[in-house]
Amino acid sequence: MNKSAADAAVTDIPLVQMRGITKSFPGVCALANVDLDLYAGEVLALLGENGAGKSTLIKILGGAHAPDDGALKIHGEPTLIAGPVDARRLGISVIYQEFNLVSALSVRDNLFLGRENTHFGFLRKQHERTRAVDLFKRIGVAVAPEVLCRSLTVAQQQVVEIAKALAVESRVIVMDEPSAALSPREVDRLFTVIRELKAQGIAILYVTHRLGEVMEIADRAMVLRDGEHVDTRPVSDLTREAIIEMMVGRRLSEEFPKKPAAIGRPRLTARHLRRGTAVRDVSLELFRGEILALTGLVGAGRTEMARLIFGADRMDSGCVELDGQTLAIRTPRDAIGSGICLLTEDRKQQGLVLGMSVIENFGLPNMSRFAPWGWISRTRERQAMDLHVDRLQIKISSVRQPTRTLSGGNQQKVVLAKWLERNAEVVIFDEPTRGIDVGAKYEIYHLLNHLADRGKAILMITSELPEALGMADRILVMHEGRISGEIRDVASATPEQIMALAVK
Repeated sequence: MNKSAADAAVTDIPLVQMRGITKSFPGVCALANVDLDLYAGEVLALLGENGAGKSTLIKILGGAHAPDDGALKIHGEPTLIAGPVDARRLGISVIYQEFNLVSALSVRDNLFLGRENTHFGFLRKQHERTRAVDLFKRIGVAVAPEVLCRSLTVAQQQVVEIAKALAVESRVIVMDEPSAALSPREVDRLFTVIRELKAQGIAILYVTHRLGEVMEIADRAMVLRDGEHVDTRPVSDLTREAIIEMMVGRRLSEEFPKKPAAIGRPRLTARHLRRGTAVRDVSLELFRGEILALTGLVGAGRTEMARLIFGADRMDSGCVELDGQTLAIRTPRDAIGSGICLLTEDRKQQGLVLGMSVIENFGLPNMSRFAPWGWISRTRERQAMDLHVDRLQIKISSVRQPTRTLSGGNQQKVVLAKWLERNAEVVIFDEPTRGIDVGAKYEIYHLLNHLADRGKAILMITSELPEALGMADRILVMHEGRISGEIRDVASATPEQIMALAVK
């Protein structure tokens, strides 16, 4: 913890004090007697597995939920937060993963939406522009006030959300998974902004699954497990291993449980793939039993290449071979029929139909197996689903449970289950652990090992450099649509070595 935050934690009254916060939903106790202290000028990391209660706690602080029991103080004064308007009035802003911006409006319009500066009924645009420039100067970032929000990058949109919080003079800013869609450079820029906010005495509640970020930016870490407060400790007193143990309630033997691979013959070969400027003459080989990591900065062309292999996009030129045979892949149906499957980066939009049940999502690509004569055998479908629920340890109340109600890790397992049922030989994971907690990540890593043991060929696209180094047998790095380098001796490789290839 830095000196100012440490001194505040000892001598000052907490800016936010929550005591005995309890909240239940039908059949679920989301929070049980949770305490939280947040001080001016500190970053408090809020950690826990999916379902631990983090989202419920920040929604109570932001006024989206009312607690069933407990007390809240702001600046030492007892208060009630009846809704989001109350929270903003008290100086609390929550920046959720899904930004609350109107994409068709300008940055200036979004900053002052609902609080427009008028004079005799006329909008004072120049005054708002000046105020917008001042807000961005305050956090050390330049964003044009009149540009439309839809033309901004994710990182720039996040800065606009932070400026919105400052525009209403927030003293507490909650950031929910703020780095989930950012490149390493953008994360560094975000951390610079956060340090500026800290220096101005603003308190940051930082919700994340990325433990490396906790060690770098947070002063203290608060851990929830199963709706209960496990502990809050200075980050300087913690290790990654200690945080993981607090989160999952057990000691994990290692963060990345990579098993030695018995790598066999080539399974998938891509030759000279091209699509516009996104993928420029990319070739690769993927071997039986291998976990091949494909990494690089956001926009390097990793997902675009996977979509070409899967037939989701039409290639300008090139070919894909499986076991030495050239495939005619024009659509995802062709790829699936050939034994290639893709777990998409955006599982909620592209990998699942969230309004459908678990078993309905499982059955969608497997109709030919369960309905060979046109009638679906619900018994066969249910038996197959039950096997995967048991094998993958999918946590559901029923196979009829709506998929949207599952945690991120369990949604990922449902996607994997439907492809395993097809006995796919090549499995492409696009950001397999994005947005899921450390316990679920550990289970996904074991699944990768299990698939490799069975001789499957695995292409793992990841932005997490420790994940690539911890789980891959070989690493390919992309830069501006091309393979910029290959790392065969993964055990001796470093993040710096990967980044040098990613930016060259």
